[in-house]
Amino acid sequence: MSYSSIRYLRLLTIFLLSINSAIIMADNATIDSLSVQQASTLFSEKNAIIVDVRENNEWQEQHIPNAIHIPLGELSSRLTELDAYKNSAIIAQCRSGKRSLQAAETLKSAGFTKVYNLEGGLNAWQKAGLPTQ
Repeated sequence: MSYSSIRYLRLLTIFLLSINSAIIMADNATIDSLSVQQASTLFSEKNAIIVDVRENNEWQEQHIPNAIHIPLGELSSRLTELDAYKNSAIIAQCRSGKRSLQAAETLKSAGFTKVYNLEGGLNAWQKAGLPTQ
C-alpha cells in the first residue's frame, strides 16, 4: 500500500470517528436536564410525571411520592405502561442522574416528546428538602 493510500485511510478514519462522536453528542444534547426546583414545579403544577428508574431495593428505601417505578433494566419492555404520557412531560429520575439520562434517551427514542432528566437525581431532591416517602 502506498504512503498516500495509508494517509487517505487515516484521514478517512479520523473523519468517520469525528462524525460518530458528533452524532453521539447530538443525541445526548436532545435531553434537557431540570434542576430539582424546576422538576418540582413541573411535577406539582404542570402534571408532569416522574419515572423512577432505580432498582426495587432503592425504591423501597425511599422515593418521590406519586412517582412511577420502572427499573432501568425493564424500561424498554415496559414502555407501553407509559403510552398515556406520550405527549406529557416526563421527568426521568434515579439516585444521581446518570441512569435517568439513559432512561430519558430511551424514552425520547421511543417517541415520547417532552422528556427531561432530573439533575442530581433523588440525592439532589432530598438535599433540597423536597418530600419523599
